[in-house]
Amino acid sequence: MLKKLYLFLLFITINTAAWAQQNLDIHFNALGFLDNREYKAFIPRSRTYSGTRLALDLGWNIDSVNRFVVGMNGIHEFGAKPYFLKVNPVAYYEYHGQNWLFNAGMFPREGLLSDYPRSILNDTLRYYRPNVEGLLTRYTNEHFTETVWLDWVSRQTATDREQFLFGFSGKFKPSVNGMFYLSHYFMMLHDAGAEIADPTHPLGDNGAAQIKLGLNLTKLTGLDSLSVEAGGMMSLERMNRDIGFQNHAGFVAAAYFSYKRIALFDEFYAGQGQNVIYGDSYYLKKLYNRLDVIYTPFLFKNIKGQFVFSFHQSPAHLNDNQQAFRIVVDLGRKKLVNFN
Repeated sequence: MLKKLYLFLLFITINTAAWAQQNLDIHFNALGFLDNREYKAFIPRSRTYSGTRLALDLGWNIDSVNRFVVGMNGIHEFGAKPYFLKVNPVAYYEYHGQNWLFNAGMFPREGLLSDYPRSILNDTLRYYRPNVEGLLTRYTNEHFTETVWLDWVSRQTATDREQFLFGFSGKFKPSVNGMFYLSHYFMMLHDAGAEIADPTHPLGDNGAAQIKLGLNLTKLTGLDSLSVEAGGMMSLERMNRDIGFQNHAGFVAAAYFSYKRIALFDEFYAGQGQNVIYGDSYYLKKLYNRLDVIYTPFLFKNIKGQFVFSFHQSPAHLNDNQQAFRIVVDLGRKKLVNFN
């Protein structure tokens, strides 16, 4: 009898301790953007993207490493009707331990895949496809970070094709306080068929990879940030499984400088034209350079506003340009209820 009573009290104690760690929180963030693109090299993409994204979710924190999140992310384009162009659901499980992160469901890509080069994942995904729908896992220690992910784009129906993205990226630093690092990025789109086969549109794959050696010079200067990197890029394209992959390769380089509210970011490419469906169209060119001049007039705890003036140079089109203003409001996670 005493043994059963002891076990019952132990069970109650464990469950009470577990519930004491649980809580509900709320998270709100917003993105406002006005992005005007004057592209003579790509007339169809010479347009203005403008609108607001509002995201709100509730998180159930089971303990210090496990939680469930549900919410929504809606976009309104200025002047559009109906008011919300699209509302994306947010619903995912997250495990976040000391070294491991694992997400499963529909979760924001910002902060997880937003560091990808624009040659592989273009920057309009931030406006129009804010969520990853699938799985992501990341391992991090003081020398090494690696992220592997799967993002479902289209579910197969009688007319819709089965499409999903998958990839991996990472960075290796031989020395914690050293200047050198090695980074890599890979992404592939698998484009399978619909339930009713279309002989004019066979199964295909399209993707790209980059590997770069970088040098972080920030500690040697009085600047907020200074880094340079260079390496290679390859795209892979297979429009018919019977033909096999077509490969295109080139050289990439980048430099980033920031001091207080001013930053410069320059990207250079030379090589074969790269046809990456989810990448920036300018990499179809054999020679391309982009310079971003960034000014941050609003920089507070929860608000960041930036003007970005971009200058695009490619053969026969040296004066393409772009002007963007983006403001991000992120109030962080606020606790609503503690179960204790």
